[in-house]
Amino acid sequence: MADEKPFYNNNKAIPTPVTTLANVPARRRSIVKLVLALGIVVVALHYVLRPYVLDAVSLDEHTKAHKPLVGKRAENVFLSVPNEEVCIATSRHYTAKPHLAGSEIDLSTAKDFLHFLQTELGVKSPTEDPIYPAGSPESQSATLSIPKTHAAQAWIDVYYPVMNTPLDRVVQALDQEGNVIWDADLTEHTDDTDPEAGEYYDFVPTFHGLSKGGDVTGKLVYANYGLKEDYDALVAKGVNLTGSIILARYGGNFRGLKVKGAQEVGAVGILIYSDTRDDGAVTVENGYKPYPDGPARSPTSVQRGSVQFISMYPGDPTTPGYPSYENVTRTEGLNIPSIPSLPFSWANAQKLLEFSEKGEISVRLVNHVDDKVIPIWNTMAVIPGYITDEIVVVGNHRDAWVMGAADPTSGTASIAETIRGFGALMRKGWKPLRTIVIASWDAEEYGLIGSTEWGEDFADFIDKYVVAYVNIDGSASGSRYSARASPLLAHLVQQSALDIPHPTQKGRTLWDAAKDTGSYFGAMEVGEAVIDPDVVAMSEARANAVDALGVGVLGSGSDYTVFLQRLGIASTNGGFGHTINDPVYHYHSVYDSERWMELYGDPGFFRHTAVAKHLGLQVLRLADNVVLPFNTTHYSYELENYLDKVEILVSAQSVDIDLSPLRQSIHSLQAVSLALDYEKFNAERNLIEVLKKWRKEASKLKKLKKKLRKAYCKVKKALGHPCEPRHHQHKHHDKQYQLTEEERRVTHTGFEYRIGRLPAWRQEVAENEMLYGFALQAGFERSQRGCAKSAISRLPHFPIGELKDAVKRLRVVNQKLIAFERGFISEDGISEREWYKHLGVAPGKWLGYGATTLPALTESITIDGNATLAKYEAVRLKDLLDSLVEKIRV
Repeated sequence: MADEKPFYNNNKAIPTPVTTLANVPARRRSIVKLVLALGIVVVALHYVLRPYVLDAVSLDEHTKAHKPLVGKRAENVFLSVPNEEVCIATSRHYTAKPHLAGSEIDLSTAKDFLHFLQTELGVKSPTEDPIYPAGSPESQSATLSIPKTHAAQAWIDVYYPVMNTPLDRVVQALDQEGNVIWDADLTEHTDDTDPEAGEYYDFVPTFHGLSKGGDVTGKLVYANYGLKEDYDALVAKGVNLTGSIILARYGGNFRGLKVKGAQEVGAVGILIYSDTRDDGAVTVENGYKPYPDGPARSPTSVQRGSVQFISMYPGDPTTPGYPSYENVTRTEGLNIPSIPSLPFSWANAQKLLEFSEKGEISVRLVNHVDDKVIPIWNTMAVIPGYITDEIVVVGNHRDAWVMGAADPTSGTASIAETIRGFGALMRKGWKPLRTIVIASWDAEEYGLIGSTEWGEDFADFIDKYVVAYVNIDGSASGSRYSARASPLLAHLVQQSALDIPHPTQKGRTLWDAAKDTGSYFGAMEVGEAVIDPDVVAMSEARANAVDALGVGVLGSGSDYTVFLQRLGIASTNGGFGHTINDPVYHYHSVYDSERWMELYGDPGFFRHTAVAKHLGLQVLRLADNVVLPFNTTHYSYELENYLDKVEILVSAQSVDIDLSPLRQSIHSLQAVSLALDYEKFNAERNLIEVLKKWRKEASKLKKLKKKLRKAYCKVKKALGHPCEPRHHQHKHHDKQYQLTEEERRVTHTGFEYRIGRLPAWRQEVAENEMLYGFALQAGFERSQRGCAKSAISRLPHFPIGELKDAVKRLRVVNQKLIAFERGFISEDGISEREWYKHLGVAPGKWLGYGATTLPALTESITIDGNATLAKYEAVRLKDLLDSLVEKIRV
């Protein structure tokens, strides 16, 4: 073996191994250095750039934008919710039994609505229903803490007004010797054709709320509508009304003023009946069958209702100007009648008129009532907004004289659909810019009591925080849509209605329904319907009592009264009402039933849902618009139209007064209002420009992030650790607002900047919430592909100072807009009815429901005929307007 040569020598193709030592440590060190350097780069990229890389990943992998629920997107989600079938179910629930204010069933409906609010708004239900006596610490805290509330809340406030319920009622016709020749049947008769009416026909006897008790006898005198001019005409004819019993028909003015007029001319009692002449085309004489067999009036139907003098003041008669707490000191009511009254049917009125045609007769009227303190229940809720010191209130009354399918349950069903829409938005992550308060008022039928007591209870709070009130009473009792509002909100009302389809006709809008006339024009076999010309004229006058836009002025008769005419809160009210060519609406009767509604009032409930959508759009735009949708310029020009009407009255009654200084003040108001319009536009544009500027910077940084991400992933891939794909979880977006309250507030205000200045926003949570809300509504994140929760946590170079300045500018504008309606409030009020403090509009002194513009000035001419008083009122109004000019000047 020793002779063998090495193996590698046997193959000369294989080179001889190198046996000289190389510089191995130097090369190894170079490689190690390179690896370490690359590692440092990777670590640096990982820790320094990771936040931006992750943002880039999130942005890159979002294939579908998740934009915030604001503007049209929020509106579209809302509009998809109101549903006819749900609306019908709600209506059937509340009309199943009579629910007179203060009754046990009324309390049951208050609790039902509370539970509905808790469910729809996501309110945690306590073990016991939150029912608080008005004036208690709990009741006070529930409302006064609204600006500090961060989660939806719901509760019931209990007030204790004086109301009455009926005892004995008698109406008898007497001959000249005093013998009874006829006893009136005061019951509304029906059968099981209408199930609820048949069961509850006498559950709530026919009577007048807050009527005077008494037993009186007097000669019968017919007084047409019982208007002041009707009584004046009788006196002018030499008719002795002292000691008489008046027979007057409903219509023309508020029923309470018929009673007031009767007592002022010396009558001892009054009967008020429903005349078929006022039913227009739909009468038995025109070939229609009476309800329940047809659309005409049931001859035994009776219109119940309050006879409180609401044009003096509404609410609890014994607590004018202050809330009706349980143990409050009370006064003797000054706005209730001093003579007894009863509502009467057409069948009974016919009988009395037949007797009177044969000669003079006397009538005995007995109205025994039980006057006492009766609890009522306002059901309330709040949806917190980003701006905690601006509140939009929306309300509907819940109580009814009997079942109240149209009044108020059609409105209750509509507002319930509106609330369901808000609930759906909340579950998808929506939060309003401004706070929304929802109210289900009680005892409206007795004289706007529930809303008035709350308004008097929290007057300072409302003055400080509430920007607008949106009301719905009955939403469907006929075919014609009618909208009334402060001129400040007329454009909002109109535009919202233009954005909603007509409930039954394609190609038309809800606003077009203001021209609808009904479809009953006389039965075929009878020919053309015969209608009283005076009734036609009154119907046309009501339809034409609107401004150039088609929006009417608010008088009284529903729950907006305390907000607008005492506290100066811009308000709206609307719904479908009946025309002279619609099925007869049995107002405040047992026949205002679910069957009537589903058969004649609104078959299919399409009008109910259209009103729900309109109501909701108004609230959404009031709550979410960056600039409040108030039109001061329209209002200021309407004031000149109001003054033109006064000039006509001055000329007609030859009153010596110069109104040119007042007109000049109106012109000044118009000028500063136009300047405010310009500032509104510029302030909103400024906010949008601030956000647009940030978006441009954000776009540049986004591109840089993507480049860094690309480089980062190349290095990781080279080292054998490629970037893992990240998948965005879409399914959690709807649950964004189902976090804890602290998490929710951090989500919306915890701006954690990675570059640039890092202001401590979390220390100013309330301001940050508001700033974020303004930014969101003005377009923040609209160009982002990241969801709200992830995007706001890392904002590059966000111009916080500029945003604060822009929002401050907008806030100043909005405060001037809010101040406009309040500028008409005079602490002295209107003479002889000082509860009303709005000198721009009020219920007419002898109208009740109807509005009188520039009321103190107008009535000093039309009612008082006093030139000295008229001059005083003109100066007083001028001073208010001059002060308002300075308040809104920019």
